[in-house]
Amino acid sequence: PKALWDYDDPIFEFNKAIIDATKPYCVAYKPNLAFYEARGISGWNSLIKTLNYIPKDIFTIADAKRGDIGNTSRLYAQAFFQEMTFDSVTIAPYMGADSVKPFLEFPDKWVVLLALTSNQGAADFQHQELKNDKKLYQQVLETSVAWGTCENMMYVVGATQVSSIGTIRKIVPHHFLLVPGIGAQGGDLNAVSNAGLNQDCGLLLNSSRSILYASSGNDFAAAAAQEAARIQTEMATLLSELSRP
Repeated sequence: PKALWDYDDPIFEFNKAIIDATKPYCVAYKPNLAFYEARGISGWNSLIKTLNYIPKDIFTIADAKRGDIGNTSRLYAQAFFQEMTFDSVTIAPYMGADSVKPFLEFPDKWVVLLALTSNQGAADFQHQELKNDKKLYQQVLETSVAWGTCENMMYVVGATQVSSIGTIRKIVPHHFLLVPGIGAQGGDLNAVSNAGLNQDCGLLLNSSRSILYASSGNDFAAAAAQEAARIQTEMATLLSELSRP
């Protein structure tokens, strides 16, 4: 919003206002690192200030989608978990166990492993059938579940992939699923909840653009709070209804 352009760091001022407005309604924040990295050093500074401003009792996710050979992954883990103190980081599983396990060596930190994403290109690989008649995303789940536990690993499952969530739940019944795409990307909250809730809730539902950009005017923070409150209320109602015997 133009009202923020005169600040030394308008991105941080925007994020600060969003955090103040939405923190009563959320359990996590998930900065997408690409939008900070694109701005070089100033972007990293905005990110670190934002991370430090988030209340300590709210879970933080570095949406970084890293995943490289072991010594490189170890340094990525150090960057996100020690230097920037994120609680978790999104990881691509394509390079296998040695690219993921270094992130799991940090106590009280989480890996959020990509399992089944909602982008158009997901069908290029993730839905491909293997010789064992399993789809690739199913094999990723079955293999990776042995790398960590339901206390340090969760899985990314796109909200538009709701028809596959039942299958995913059979493979990882106790793990949390991070489900992006509620709202602007077209994910259906009710359908995802019906398919994915377990006895511990088991869902971390992500709605970003519909909250962040609820208004482009000077009332952006108030509009974000209103949208966050609306979604949180709907989530609470669904959780209550679906948890009844």
